[in-house]
Amino acid sequence: MGSRTTGTETFGTTRVHTNNGKVTIEERQGRRIHLTCRLFFFGDDDFEGEATILDVSTTGCRATSLIEVRVGMVFKLSLFLSDYKWPLRVEQSVVRWVDGERFGLEFIAIRPAQRERLRALIMKTKS
Repeated sequence: MGSRTTGTETFGTTRVHTNNGKVTIEERQGRRIHLTCRLFFFGDDDFEGEATILDVSTTGCRATSLIEVRVGMVFKLSLFLSDYKWPLRVEQSVVRWVDGERFGLEFIAIRPAQRERLRALIMKTKS
């Protein structure tokens, strides 16, 4: 593998991305909690992998995996959270940034009951 010219730094609620000299600044949305749990992701052409979630919000998560992902990849997700025995499902997510083995996913399509489950877990953990 060659050298990577991508990176991400977070300053409070602002995330700064660099990619081959291009800088993108975005504001985080939603409350975020730190937790460690398993994540399975499923993409096109039978592409799939396992990751470890590092933090999560109602709008996305940060994860790490030995499977290489790229910005723009679209996945279905199964998040194995501690609140129930069965996984939380996200119908569609997109990889927004990659920094080595770490990457950020935005939840694009998630059923209301699943989003509410996630919101309740975040509120319970924050209090």
